[in-house]
Amino acid sequence: MNTIAVVAVLSLVAVSLARPQTSNTTPIPIISYHQEGPNLDGSYKWSYETGNDIQAQEEGYVKNFGNPEQETQVAQGGYQYTAPDGTRIALTYTADENGFVPQGAHLPTPPPIPEAILRALEYIAAHPEENEAGDGNAPQPSFKQPGRQY
Repeated sequence: MNTIAVVAVLSLVAVSLARPQTSNTTPIPIISYHQEGPNLDGSYKWSYETGNDIQAQEEGYVKNFGNPEQETQVAQGGYQYTAPDGTRIALTYTADENGFVPQGAHLPTPPPIPEAILRALEYIAAHPEENEAGDGNAPQPSFKQPGRQY
């Protein structure tokens, strides 16, 4: 009889642990949602806003539509949200034959070019005649052909 009671208790424990756990999250409502397309020419447009102040939008089209060798999907859009630290994050982007190009104040940027390097680049651009190989003026690299010597 004790075995039946133990099995019954263990079964109740197993069933209670197997039930779906309640979540502490509240569903976030969609305040607005708009969509146009995709259209026959490849164009489209969409946007949405959520109850926790996330906003996103994008529109796109096919560049050179009808010319299969040159067709390229082009998109531009952006999104905004509030980071956990309270900072408002806003990002805009384009995507085309040149790739995905995001822009936003929160994105890292390269350091500035040092002044000496900038002057050197300006000099090189202003004196292209000195950059042509074989004119005798530009220093030529010395290179020894690798190989075995017998």
